[in-house]
Amino acid sequence: MPAARYTTLTIYKRLLRQARPYWAHIVGILLLGLLSTPLALLIPLPLKIAVDSVLGSQPLPHFLEVVLPSGVVRSGSAVLALAVGLMVAIALLNQLQGLASSLLRTYVGTNLVAAFRAQLFRHGQRLSLSYHDTKGTTDSTYRIQYDAPAIQWIMIHGVIPLIPAGCTLIGMIYVTARIDWQLAAVALVVAPVLFVASWTYSPRLRSQWRRVKEVESSAFAVIEEVLAAVRVVKAFGQEDHEEERYFRHASASVGAHIRATYAEEGFGLMVSLTTTLGTAAVIFIGIRHVQTGALTLGALLLVVSYLAQLYAPLQSLSKSAATLQASLASAERAFALLDEVPDVVERPNARSVLRASGVVAFHKVSFAYNGGAPVLCEASFDIKPGTRLGIMGMTGAGKTTLISLLTRFYDPTAGQILLDGVDLRDYKLVDLRNQFSIVLQEPVLFSTSIAENIAYARPDASKEEIIEAAKAANAHEFIVKLPDGYDMLVGERGMRLSGGERQRISLARAFLKDAPILILDEPTSSVDMKTEAAIMEAMARLMKSRTAFIIAHRLSTLKHCDVLLVIENGQRIAVTSDVSKAFTDASYATDALLPI
Repeated sequence: MPAARYTTLTIYKRLLRQARPYWAHIVGILLLGLLSTPLALLIPLPLKIAVDSVLGSQPLPHFLEVVLPSGVVRSGSAVLALAVGLMVAIALLNQLQGLASSLLRTYVGTNLVAAFRAQLFRHGQRLSLSYHDTKGTTDSTYRIQYDAPAIQWIMIHGVIPLIPAGCTLIGMIYVTARIDWQLAAVALVVAPVLFVASWTYSPRLRSQWRRVKEVESSAFAVIEEVLAAVRVVKAFGQEDHEEERYFRHASASVGAHIRATYAEEGFGLMVSLTTTLGTAAVIFIGIRHVQTGALTLGALLLVVSYLAQLYAPLQSLSKSAATLQASLASAERAFALLDEVPDVVERPNARSVLRASGVVAFHKVSFAYNGGAPVLCEASFDIKPGTRLGIMGMTGAGKTTLISLLTRFYDPTAGQILLDGVDLRDYKLVDLRNQFSIVLQEPVLFSTSIAENIAYARPDASKEEIIEAAKAANAHEFIVKLPDGYDMLVGERGMRLSGGERQRISLARAFLKDAPILILDEPTSSVDMKTEAAIMEAMARLMKSRTAFIIAHRLSTLKHCDVLLVIENGQRIAVTSDVSKAFTDASYATDALLPI
């Protein structure tokens, strides 16, 4: 569902479901907010007492006369002290109420955001690679990091304050009407004007803020892309070009912000003008009533004070409806990510598998990315357990796609892939992927310690098991020479290590996982001959008694293979067990192989 199609009611319903674990806390925030209504009603009372009962001769409000001793009621000094004491007590209660409310709002709000971000992050990881290939990772990152906090603003600072504000509004209208109903009626004329204006402005503001989020995300994408490829940028001397590219996106973001702020502040100006006209009308009529004796000066001051507090919630309600649109636009984007459906899904009642034997079969498998031209077309072959299959072919022939289908990163558009005679789509995804150990051309390490990287597939592995895996991968010798040994932090993407060192840690990770099927995707293409020899020796041990798929352009990498498979543009597949013949045929001519 595109973000623009989410209605305000839909967003609120979903936000309420998100906030369900914290409903008790939210009720507490609401009750503390409702406490502000009687406190607000009491704020002008000391001033009225001072003006009417100390400076003037008016009696104290009836409820005070009932509870106070007669000596206090008749003493001007005592009444003045009472007014001052009430002012201090009301201010103190206001501060305590504000402190408790602020602490509870912070606790609930930060927990809501953390839980929402975790949910988005969890879903983002489970989305298919085709989604990330199309959208890029930056957009998802922006939604998780910058759009998710909208739940805090809407639930804690947007929705909850509306109820106390509404109660305060009703209380102010009631008290003002008791004093002078005509003034209350004049003051209330403002309310429908503000309501209509809010209803009219909201869609426009939402659209403006939606555009802001889109251009901010694109600017964020430039930063992340350039910093991730900073070596390439420096190598080609393109720092100025990338700065200009970022500036173009940032300028678009500035322009979108200005337009959204202009629309929002224009609405705020209209709200302020409307309430000012209402205040002016009340003061004009109120002074006339004082001049005719229908109203005391203290009562007028009380009404004017209430009027300021009466319009405060009205302005708050109106301006919140405008400011809320930015958060609603963010919530739309967050829920749009959450509603993305993975292309690769687990079937109901999917089968478990503890350890596969390694029988793999492709039956007329075809695949195309996003409905484009086929990358594989009716590929068919069978692999027995323990076979070491070398995969050759020109760049773009479909070799990596073949492996991505085998691990169910994508599903075939036609045909089926079997593991131990069962369609891959019938297995549980976690169980299926536990059957594979993968070593990529560009080894992927995380910015943690060497030990944690080796134990990534088995976080509960002992130190002895980690060291044993490193020894098997010919990595132990260089690791113990490092300043912190196995505890050394490898840096972002492992850049504190050389390419060969990173690759051997990847091999150690595969050794420790001990999966029955091994995938090696160009594992020695970017290392020198000496490092390649060490990696090849480790690979030979790793492939023992496992079904192995090895993608390579170097024939030296394929010398341990039992069978070679050649792909040409995804259209023609041939296989041979005569590896020695392939080594003497530098052209990889498929007509010398046996078609399947």
